[in-house]
Amino acid sequence: MGVPKRRQSHSRKNKRRAEWRKIDKPGLVECPQCHELKMPHRACIVCGYYKGKDVM
Repeated sequence: MGVPKRRQSHSRKNKRRAEWRKIDKPGLVECPQCHELKMPHRACIVCGYYKGKDVM
């Protein structure tokens, strides 16, 4: 297992930790059943359909 040779500085550590906030949010898509916005590859919260099937 690799072990760091030197300690990382505070600024380098903080830059790495702050990077996750800059990630883009996933886009929303329109549900083909009810035409509401939903997350892609997820069941619709409003109507409960996914890929044309009632799953909820």
